[in-house]
Formats: sequence, structure tokens, C-alpha cells
Amino acid sequence: MEQETQTPHKRRVRYKGKYPRKFEEKYKELNPEKYKDTIEHVISKGNTPAGMHISIMVNEILDFLKIQPGETGFDATLGYGGHTKAMMECLHGEGHMYATDVDPEESTKTRKRLAEQGFGEDILTVKLQNFCTIDEIAKEAGGFDFILADLGVSSMQIDNPKRGFSFRADGPLDLRLNQEKGISAAERLDKISRDELAGMLYENSDEPYCEEIAKAITDEIRKGNRVDTTTKLREIIEETLDFLPEKEKKDTVRKTCQRVFQALRIDVNREFEVLYEFMEKLPDALKPGGRVAILTFHSGEDKLVKKALKAGYKAGIYSDYAKDVVRPSAQECAQNGRARSTKMRWAIKAEY
Repeated sequence: MEQETQTPHKRRVRYKGKYPRKFEEKYKELNPEKYKDTIEHVISKGNTPAGMHISIMVNEILDFLKIQPGETGFDATLGYGGHTKAMMECLHGEGHMYATDVDPEESTKTRKRLAEQGFGEDILTVKLQNFCTIDEIAKEAGGFDFILADLGVSSMQIDNPKRGFSFRADGPLDLRLNQEKGISAAERLDKISRDELAGMLYENSDEPYCEEIAKAITDEIRKGNRVDTTTKLREIIEETLDFLPEKEKKDTVRKTCQRVFQALRIDVNREFEVLYEFMEKLPDALKPGGRVAILTFHSGEDKLVKKALKAGYKAGIYSDYAKDVVRPSAQECAQNGRARSTKMRWAIKAEY
């Protein structure tokens, strides 16, 4: 429980018991593997431990890919390496996995973690580049028997306030998957017009209050107040939606924050452009009879993937594709709340 007290200068929140720990203090400097009991307890509550990512739909992916020893595979988004490890285990030491990731910080940790678990360079090649370069990697590998593209952002990135992906914790409004390249979301907002921002919010996340939020953000910036932290952006959204009835305000603000942050993340990382390029190059990267599974997490991604796979099927490139999406089980959604929005689509390259 908490008690609120007021001072003449600022509002303070006083907690009974321990203060909430900072992200850096959780699980002993983000090394969760050493604290198995703590991790199991957190996961049993349906939460994701700090510094970790729980892979989604592993069984469904493996059931479809039907990986055999000696095959060559590609994981488009290495992340925490859970999917990659599961696929490599199916190879039984024969064959090879390639994986890409644009996050230099997390990919270095994952490469080291997997090597310590017995998956070194003899079976795994990790490349610090975007997965839309799949054509270059396929040429080097000689084509792929199986491909996985998990289009979600890893929990390690979402949970770390320094990355700016979450509105729930204060941090710089960055949102880049690779903080060494491009411009941050804050820098993007510095120069964006009201109409362009409204269009971005609508196109990238179907935001119903796109016009009102775009006006509020650009008005604030015109006053000389940069929107450069996650808290500032959240507060603008809260103030913009203050007209809503109390009974629906909290839930609407939360969902709107999720959509606005999503729209900015998609924009600064050029996610739709990257995905479109990947889907164009995908057929040539697969060997005849090769299989691809793709996990999507919002309607924009899913529509793009569905359209590309359907077009490939009609053109005879794919012998079969997912007419309907595969969803995670109710049990998985209960254990991992971040699985709820997941959709899996798949296709099989024609044998010719």
C-alpha cells in the first residue's frame, strides 16, 4: 500500500516497506541465469524476469519447421536466443544456424550465453545486421531449409528504461533497436509536423486519437519544450485524454500509450520498410521445400506478411501457406502475458 503526502514544492509518494527496486538492481545486475528459484517464481506469476525474454510458441514453431539434423537454418531476430537454441537442439550437432540482430548490446550477451551452453561458432553464425539482408546471408549459406522471423521486440529491450520502449518507467525517449545508428524518437519529434505525426500514429498503430495527440505533442514542442523522455510523452497523452469518463480513462490511456510508443518505434526503426524488403527476398533465400514461420504482433505487420505469402502462393512460389493464423495456447498466454497478441503465419517453398 502507499500513502501520498504533499509538500509545498513537490508531490511525494511514500511506500510502506521497501522502495521499488531500480531495473539495474533486479536479479543481481541482470544476470538472471544465476538465480533459478527467483526466475521460476517470477515466471510462475505470469511475468517476465528483468533481463530475460521468454520465447513464444516454441512448440508450434518446431512442429511446423520439422527441422532435421544436417539442415541449414536462419533466425531473423536472435534476441535472447531462446528460439535459436531450440532450433539448434533439433540439429543434434549437424548442420548450421545463422542469426541476425541489430542490437549490439543484446546480441553480444546472447552469443556468449549460447556459446557457454555448447552452441559455438561451429554451429552458429551471428551477424550484427538487419534481417532484410537475408539475400546476402542466404548466398553465403547456400540457401536455407528453415527460417524463423519473430518480429516482436525482446523483453530485455522493453524492460530496460534506458532504451525508452516502455511508458511505464521513466527514461530517454529513444526506441531504437540499435542506439548507435539513426535518430531517436525524441529527435524525430523535434522536427515532425502535426499532419505527418497524425499520419504516422494512424498508419503504424491505428490510433483513434491520432489528431488530438499529434496536436498536443507538436504544440508542446513549439513552446520550446522537448518531448525527450518516456514520462513527458505519457503525461501529454494523459492530459490529452483527460476529457474521457473516469470509468474508461485508465484503460484507454494505457492502450493509447502502447499504440503511440509502438508507432514511434516502427517509424525510427523503419520496421515496415525492413519487413517489406525481407518478404520480397524471402522466396529466393529458401531452398525448394524449405519452410518459414513468422510471428507477428500487430495488425500492420500481420497484414503485410499475409499479403506477401498469399501472393507468393498464387504465383506458385509457395506450395502451401497459412490461410488462418496459428495462435499461442491459452496456457501459454496465462504464463506469459506478452504472448497474447502473437500470430504465427507460415509457408512452404514449392519443390521445383
